[in-house]
Amino acid sequence: MKRDDSLWKAILEDVFDDFLIFFFKEDALQFDFDKGFEFLDKELEQLFPPVEENHSSRFVDKLVKVFTKKGVEEWVLVHVEVQGYNDNEFSKRMFTYFYRILDHYNKPVTCIAIFTDNNKNFRPQQYNYNFLGTENNFSYNIYKIIDQDEAELNKSNNPFAMVIQTVLIALKKGRLKDEELFELKIELVKTLLQKAISKDKIRAIMSFLRYYVRFDSTEIIAKFDLEISLITNKHTTMGIEQFLLQRSKEEGKLEGKVEGKEEGRREKDIAFTRILLAQTDFSIEKIANMVGVTVSFVEKVKASL
Repeated sequence: MKRDDSLWKAILEDVFDDFLIFFFKEDALQFDFDKGFEFLDKELEQLFPPVEENHSSRFVDKLVKVFTKKGVEEWVLVHVEVQGYNDNEFSKRMFTYFYRILDHYNKPVTCIAIFTDNNKNFRPQQYNYNFLGTENNFSYNIYKIIDQDEAELNKSNNPFAMVIQTVLIALKKGRLKDEELFELKIELVKTLLQKAISKDKIRAIMSFLRYYVRFDSTEIIAKFDLEISLITNKHTTMGIEQFLLQRSKEEGKLEGKVEGKEEGRREKDIAFTRILLAQTDFSIEKIANMVGVTVSFVEKVKASL
């Protein structure tokens, strides 16, 4: 769950301009994107210190300062919550965040909750308070990902639509086999590469897709990484070699930091060897050299197929 939190925080920062356009459409034209955004994570944490026994929070909070195009410097605070589980206190928390932010900054605030769970019945949208004649009704924007139409999202050229499609694929985990999830992820990658999106945003979305939709099978993980390398390197043999070289460098950086390192490396070597045996006509010696294993290792893997 913490990894999902980190992925959401990163992707919101990478494509926040697209996020605003995606959710606010025409209203987003009032924002001055050239001035960039200021992500107030530390300020938000000061307003809402983490509860000691709840460090592994199951939601993501982002507070962002957005500048407008008015002649004088004026800015709007956009509070975003990404929620992935049922929470009976959610609306109250949204209200608490709202009034503390408004009181602290005394600037216009808009709030939006993105629900990433798979419960279609969970959709809190307002907080109502009524006691002895004192009444308050607080409403906020919500977006339920499981309700969205994949075909319509696929038509959109907004990069944030690809983020939503990634979550829709992740919600299918448990109902689909790894092989089926693999096909969906690869198809989304191909669609992404056909869009008129900057390279930086493509890399950000690819990273989100790679890690947000997880496979159980080590071999499918390896197959996906290799397929991505082939797609982005125009299916050249050099693409495979470059990918394996890069993989080796990345694993070298992690050496000594990951428990079960040797066992995990062996599983990956087996997975990549199987893929190269099945999908290329390379000799056993070439495969052994590319993966960084012995010829006998490759022969044993081949015999097990």
